[in-house]
Amino acid sequence: MRMAAVIEYDGSGFSGWQRQEGVRTVQDCVEEALGQVANQPVRITVAGRTDAGVHACAQVIHFDSDAIRSEYAWLRGTNSNLRREIALLWVGAVADDFHARFSATGREYRYVILNRSVRPSYLAGRVTHEYRPLDVARMQTAARQLLGTHDFSSYRAVQCQARSPVRELRRLDVERRGDLVVMTAAANGFLHHMVRNIAGVLMAIGAGERPESWARAVLDARDRTLGGITAQADGLYLTAVDYPDRYGIPRLSPVSGLW
Repeated sequence: MRMAAVIEYDGSGFSGWQRQEGVRTVQDCVEEALGQVANQPVRITVAGRTDAGVHACAQVIHFDSDAIRSEYAWLRGTNSNLRREIALLWVGAVADDFHARFSATGREYRYVILNRSVRPSYLAGRVTHEYRPLDVARMQTAARQLLGTHDFSSYRAVQCQARSPVRELRRLDVERRGDLVVMTAAANGFLHHMVRNIAGVLMAIGAGERPESWARAVLDARDRTLGGITAQADGLYLTAVDYPDRYGIPRLSPVSGLW
């Protein structure tokens, strides 16, 4: 039977999602916990691998198992065996053709910046700190220049292995919520470091280092070396993965008031 699950995790203490020798990863922890419920090894496929320090509010996985367990047993049993930084939010049986990565039609990320002179304390590792005042209106004006379908070569990591740099950026909003500045990005897919590179450019514009037109100039250059810095991983959250309705994967919202 093919099962799907929605997961949240704090990525601060992990070397990313993907299994690696000699380091702690989210994938290792989830597979071990599922395996304890199934009484046999379980291998999972994820919607999108996150880097070290990146968090998720609604990551999606699928796995196959011939173990006969109720959805309730998968959910409660797995959570009881998981580290406190990871939790399954939903588990359900899905069609055999469901694929956590290839069935997805869109993804959404949020990037959270603590914009004040004093560094974070209890939010350390969960937000990016920017001590310089950010002009959100300038950032939003620049963000609008990136909407649509473009070659995002300037906004992807040099080591990105995607076959094509073309993506459709469907939403890019920047808003202030007190001392927090929140950037929300939605697309049909994202390149490696794409969200963090966009955040780096918009933060430079918001701080007055660059003009608003710089975001588009970087895009048009199609050259990563001409872009800005890659923003830190701390403030990045995978908040949603979208699928056709027929698969029945719930679109869970982040905890109210998180940012």
